[in-house]
Amino acid sequence: MSEIVSSSDFQAKVLDAQGPVLVDFFATWCGPCKMLAPTLDEVAQEVAGKAQVYKLDIDQSPDIAQRYGVMSVPTLIAFEGGQVKKQAIGVQPKQVLLDMLS
Repeated sequence: MSEIVSSSDFQAKVLDAQGPVLVDFFATWCGPCKMLAPTLDEVAQEVAGKAQVYKLDIDQSPDIAQRYGVMSVPTLIAFEGGQVKKQAIGVQPKQVLLDMLS
């Protein structure tokens, strides 16, 4: 299962991370987010040791969602070196998620 990141540890786990990081901005009430979750977990297992995959609940950390202009969920943002590298909105196939981390 993908680890949940929040406002308090976003800097350390995402922006200061060594290597690529994929963050799924989601909400517990979001149907498409629930559909994406198993795929996200598969990706997290496949890239373990090479990249990180986190989930961020927009209702629990609205400041981070606002900072990155998240207007709909799920929104997926790939970070590297503290910078946004790629972004996708909506449910994506597994290969798209893997490509975001490459």
